[in-house]
Amino acid sequence: MKVALIHEWLDGYAGSERVLEQMLLCWPEAELFVLCDFLPGEERHFLRGKVPRTSFIQRLPFARRMFRNYLQLMPLAVEQFDLRGYDLVVSSSHAVAKGVITGPGTRHVSYVHSPMRYAWDLQGQYLRQSGMERGVKGLYTRWLLHRLRNWDAVSAQRPDLLLANSSFIAARIRKAWRREAAVLHPPVDVAGFPMATGPRRHFAVASRQVPYKRLELVAEAFRRMPDLRLVIAGDGPSAPLVREAAAGAPNIEVLGRVSQPKLVELVQGARAFVFAAEEDFGIALVEAQAAGTPLVCFGRGGAADIVQADTGVLFAEQTPEAIIAAVRGFVAEEARFTPQACRANAERFSAEAFRARLMEHCA
Repeated sequence: MKVALIHEWLDGYAGSERVLEQMLLCWPEAELFVLCDFLPGEERHFLRGKVPRTSFIQRLPFARRMFRNYLQLMPLAVEQFDLRGYDLVVSSSHAVAKGVITGPGTRHVSYVHSPMRYAWDLQGQYLRQSGMERGVKGLYTRWLLHRLRNWDAVSAQRPDLLLANSSFIAARIRKAWRREAAVLHPPVDVAGFPMATGPRRHFAVASRQVPYKRLELVAEAFRRMPDLRLVIAGDGPSAPLVREAAAGAPNIEVLGRVSQPKLVELVQGARAFVFAAEEDFGIALVEAQAAGTPLVCFGRGGAADIVQADTGVLFAEQTPEAIIAAVRGFVAEEARFTPQACRANAERFSAEAFRARLMEHCA
């Protein structure tokens, strides 16, 4: 069987590249197509020597630094890939990859990380954060997003099967594209977070500190619970806000960015991992479960797929009060959340489980 894998672009080894890595393990002889490839040499290990085929965007002026500025050309670029003669096409899509054109004899399965958030329900937030709510530039951006939205809805009809990375994304697909998607959770490196059964003395939160993560809410909640210790790890644009929320609270320790071994140690020693963001899925939550650590997290987004009754507690609002109530509820029943139950839950999201289910869907 001749297989083609479609990926948007290569410029780093992050979440979508980890999915691509597993696809390459499923089909090591597949040919790989990407819009552009600017992946540093030290991060190319997961390609296993494979050289991707690129689009005309690779050769556009300043593409190495500014390829995202060519977003308006990406639908055209992805439609130019010649996929004649392939039996199976598998795309990994968070923007345009699912829009490749295939013939009637080719099966196309698209793994969707999300429809274009900035073109659909998060358009207003994107325009505000980019400072483009008004003016000529704002008008042009709205026109561009309108065109992208139309193309996105049309091209979403092309795959034979859509796979969503969570029930939350399946609902977004249903709303934006009027299509049903099967849920296939992304692969998580559960082996990298060994289960620990030793003493657990603190609560932990670790993530990139950006506005939607709402880490300042977690800090404010624990400021009001001086009897409970919180350790915060991570860095990013919202770091000053997080440090301000934690300032003067002797029970809160802010570490900043930490190494991977230190992160694993931090999570393994936590009574619970606290998370206030609405994520499409939430890989950090599964990593915490793999370490045997229960969860206290916001109950929307991918967390609803991850947390089980014996592995964590969900709260319904992104407020300090809701976090306090959830943490206090967790402490009252802490003994029933065992490391073994958490680890067993995490195993559902292993890389091996992902590959097996992906192959079933593509058969």
